[in-house]
Amino acid sequence: MGKADDKLREMGIILPKPLAPVANYVSSVRSGSLLFLAGHGPAQPDGSRPKGKLGRDLSVEEGYQVARLVGINLLVTTKEALGDLDRVVRVVKLLCMVNCTPDFEEQPAVANGCSDLLVEVFGERGLHGRSAVGMSSLPFGIPVEIEMIVEVID
Repeated sequence: MGKADDKLREMGIILPKPLAPVANYVSSVRSGSLLFLAGHGPAQPDGSRPKGKLGRDLSVEEGYQVARLVGINLLVTTKEALGDLDRVVRVVKLLCMVNCTPDFEEQPAVANGCSDLLVEVFGERGLHGRSAVGMSSLPFGIPVEIEMIVEVID
């Protein structure tokens, strides 16, 4: 195990087994030195998913925790694709979609749940560009969906 795995263990995070995609797509695609991860939701290890809309059903702090869970799921897929999280050179970009009411304006604070996790795990390599946007709905009523692009080495 590498440094990223050691950091996860220090944080008390155990990566669950990867879940299969829920439709006709793959969880990740490698193109050159970039790994593109499909939109991930907040799946629990048993496959259950939290539901709700920010600004109505969930607080910003609850949304932050959901985004952190999405980040853990993104790490699961990254490790599955690469075999070793230490092959991540840099987290390049996140697209964080937040299921929210029209007047909700705290999408960046919710997205920080994933961003903070990535910086905790990867340090400076986890700093990334990001978009955090509001959506009127997301699949299965989940509160947060996140896509990620990482630069990798062989």
